Amino acid sequence: MLRPSRKLLSIMLSLSAAAVVGLVEPTSARAQQKSGELRWKKHSINDQSPYEGGGAADFNGDGKIDIFSGDSWYEAPKWTKHKVRDVPASGPNPHYHEDFADSPLDVNGDGRPDIVTCNYFGRRVGWVENPGGDATQPWIEHEIDTPGNMETGELVDINGDGKPDFLPNTGNVVVWYELTHQKPKVVWTKHDLGKEGAGHGVGMGDINRDGRVDIITPKGWYEQPATASDKWEFHGEFQLGAAGVLIHGRDVDGDKLTDVIWGMGHGFGLYWLKQSTGPDGKRVWTKQVIDDTFSQVHTQLFADLDGDGEQELVTGKRVYAHEVEPGATDPSVVFTFQYDQSASKWIKREIYKSEPAANAPAAAKDRWALKDFPKGTAGTGLQMAAIDIDGDGDLDLVCPGKSGLYLLENLGR
Repeated sequence: MLRPSRKLLSIMLSLSAAAVVGLVEPTSARAQQKSGELRWKKHSINDQSPYEGGGAADFNGDGKIDIFSGDSWYEAPKWTKHKVRDVPASGPNPHYHEDFADSPLDVNGDGRPDIVTCNYFGRRVGWVENPGGDATQPWIEHEIDTPGNMETGELVDINGDGKPDFLPNTGNVVVWYELTHQKPKVVWTKHDLGKEGAGHGVGMGDINRDGRVDIITPKGWYEQPATASDKWEFHGEFQLGAAGVLIHGRDVDGDKLTDVIWGMGHGFGLYWLKQSTGPDGKRVWTKQVIDDTFSQVHTQLFADLDGDGEQELVTGKRVYAHEVEPGATDPSVVFTFQYDQSASKWIKREIYKSEPAANAPAAAKDRWALKDFPKGTAGTGLQMAAIDIDGDGDLDLVCPGKSGLYLLENLGR
């Protein structure tokens, strides 16, 4: 996949007081500086924000990149909070909210970035209209569809027309939405691929190297046909388990075959499937470990953080994906991984690591990330955004989650 331009990033991506309220280096910062690695600083945009979706774009047209998460957008550079909508709690758990994605996109063609979103218990895909004008003016909610319970969703170009489509992870069916008209009326076209591959996790990549993007699920992959009206054929060739979002199809080892990269959203481990060809000419998938030392690997993206022209895999721990599951109270982490083809191994680099939730209550119903983890704990929720938010020429990371909303500023070497 090509590295997106800054303009496209500000449109597409996605993870307070009147000023930055925290500026803390991660525990590994001094070690990174000594070894020539990238240095990072953590800014607390809102350390009490519970929302797990987040994106970044210039929402007020002043030329600066702002942040949107949950019920508010945060105005750069002082990160002034502007609440513009209400986001209720999800179902019976007060610490989940009906905001599982915040992906910036100018939906109606008025030149202002809106927000494409989805939720779990509400089963709803929608977009939230940026009205412009006064910063605190309410944003207008528009429903697109109600396909089912959604883990999250991302803007990706599925049909190769150069425009972002919305790919939600709907557990009961595999669907994607194409923005086919902006004016005079917004029209989203639904593409329903069926239930066969549906599960926890979704992603994309050109699996068979035919030049068309395929959709990857935990149970296999849907082959994009040459003609838009034809059926997407499902290939049930593997089982990934409860995968995170996005699942990525990329050539990891340089053999011109597309491999599959995913994390375990509710367990330990980050993995890849190596694609090879068997004696009969059929695809063979071999599971390999990238890192199995951390859990709740719920969101993954690729970005060139060090500016060397090659993208790194960026991921981390979703804080309290579920309050009680393997590794739930372990330290929150954000890592990058890069595959060294000459050594046939993954190189891991730490961006951030917190302290554990050492005194978390035993029962799930009594756990609350904002109380159990130390104040200021960053991590990942359901989205991250990699974008040059301060205009210094490198990519920073916006990280929303149940333990707050944070900016990890890339300071370079």
